[in-house]
Amino acid sequence: MPVFYGTEVASPLMLGTAQYPSPAVLAEAFRRSGAGVATVSVRREAGGERAGQDFWRLISGLGVRVLPNTAGCHSAREAVTTARMARELFETDWIKLEVIGNADTLQPDPFGLVEAARILVAEGFKVFPYMTEDLVLADRLLQAGCEVLMPWGAPIGTGLGLLNPYALRSLRAHFPDVPMVIDAGLGLPSQAAAAMEMGFDAVLLNTAVAKAGDPVAMAEGFSKALEAGRLAHGAGPMPPRDMAAPSTPVLGKAFL
Repeated sequence: MPVFYGTEVASPLMLGTAQYPSPAVLAEAFRRSGAGVATVSVRREAGGERAGQDFWRLISGLGVRVLPNTAGCHSAREAVTTARMARELFETDWIKLEVIGNADTLQPDPFGLVEAARILVAEGFKVFPYMTEDLVLADRLLQAGCEVLMPWGAPIGTGLGLLNPYALRSLRAHFPDVPMVIDAGLGLPSQAAAAMEMGFDAVLLNTAVAKAGDPVAMAEGFSKALEAGRLAHGAGPMPPRDMAAPSTPVLGKAFL
């Protein structure tokens, strides 16, 4: 199972907690999938004895690790402030760092992301930065003190899958020992399996499950796909070939 900042989580599947048709469906999706981490928005919910107590009780009862996020933040300053609020509300130093640079694509602002990461790491946060698949940005975030990277598969909520597999493979190859989570853009379990086959450690998704016709079944489908992809990566897939090669030996074949 993946290890982030020295903590092993129960599953490579991380699920968001927004847009579900009901709290009961959300809870059942987590149970059926065995997801190990739940992401929660500080802007949407609050923990402890404050507002949003029903939601917090629901999440607490799932027995999963909570990963608050800074969703909706468009500057380093805003993200840092939100992260500090999250640590107080949810009593964790884990933070999924989002600094959005473009409102249409929800593409991260790389400059604000690195600035916020450096500040938060210095304050003791364990930062999970939501980023593009950019190799240079990854290097800057690691230099800032991040020990986990979260490259996107595609823009948030699109369901387009892994749009740039070349860049994702390159990122994985350059930093083989850094835990990486594919975050955002996945729509189908097969796409999650492909991410695991590339050697990524986990995936984080929300809309693909929450907005499915049957969110519980879809969550379970993603869970099984992740397991298949993980096993395939560990088994050492055959390299692709341009030329056909017979799988049956030709020794003993009759020549006419």
